[in-house]
Amino acid sequence: MVTGQIGAVLVPLLGWQVMFLIGGIPGLIVTWQLLRLPESPRWLITQGRLAEAEAIVRDMEAHADSHVLPAPATARPGGPVSSSGGARGTWRDLLGTRYRRRTLTVWTLWSCAYFITNGLNNWMPTLYNQVYHLNLQQSLRAGTLTNVVQVIVLLGCAFLIDRTGRRRWTVACFAIGGLLLALLGVASAPSVGTVISVVTLSYGVIGSANAVLYLYTPEIYPTRMRAIGTGAATCWLRLASAVGPLLVGYIVAAEGIRSVFVMFAGVAVVGAVAGARMLETGNRRLEDIAA
Repeated sequence: MVTGQIGAVLVPLLGWQVMFLIGGIPGLIVTWQLLRLPESPRWLITQGRLAEAEAIVRDMEAHADSHVLPAPATARPGGPVSSSGGARGTWRDLLGTRYRRRTLTVWTLWSCAYFITNGLNNWMPTLYNQVYHLNLQQSLRAGTLTNVVQVIVLLGCAFLIDRTGRRRWTVACFAIGGLLLALLGVASAPSVGTVISVVTLSYGVIGSANAVLYLYTPEIYPTRMRAIGTGAATCWLRLASAVGPLLVGYIVAAEGIRSVFVMFAGVAVVGAVAGARMLETGNRRLEDIAA
């Protein structure tokens, strides 16, 4: 959100190359911070490095709040983590009978969510400039409004997601966002102000579903295949992010801007249908979900 506002000011003055400098400096800071992070104790245990794992856990306990709530009476006590770590997850596990439906559902959700949001995010400033004839700075500022609204919606999501559930929130986001985009697709020559308002709101709503997927995907797999399950799902994010903007450019040139909004609305319908097939994970133990 902040980067977009900075870009709207600096790019017209200094050119687009300055954004690579601004992006590179925090990247170096994050790299340094990552090197200071402790390793996962669970992973260390699977490698037989028990002393290192114990030292990290003791350090975490020393810095944790001493007033820890007791485990609920219904919770089953967990046993120690095996040093063998169990069998490693494979692609065959992802598409096996046990997890196939979950896998195909999240792949579809990741594809639909990022096809829409990255398609809008990448192209709308250009469309504001070339189709609706805003100047460069106005176009960039209008484009960054999507991130502002997404932050606001995400704050609401953070406080409500455990009450509404992952499935209901995701279906509602795709349905509401798709309806808004469909209205732009069938509207007769909407004003640029209307387009900015509707696109910004639809992006913010569907963008919150993106965040839910980062929460939901690791929850539906057991620990041994959580990394490969999440990694494979986010590959579809990258594919959709590449295909979406390409199609937008082609459709704008061939059919016009209204067809672009109709396309996004159709993808949102697919996302809503996939969302209805989600396994609800809210307020459930991960061990029970993975079973």
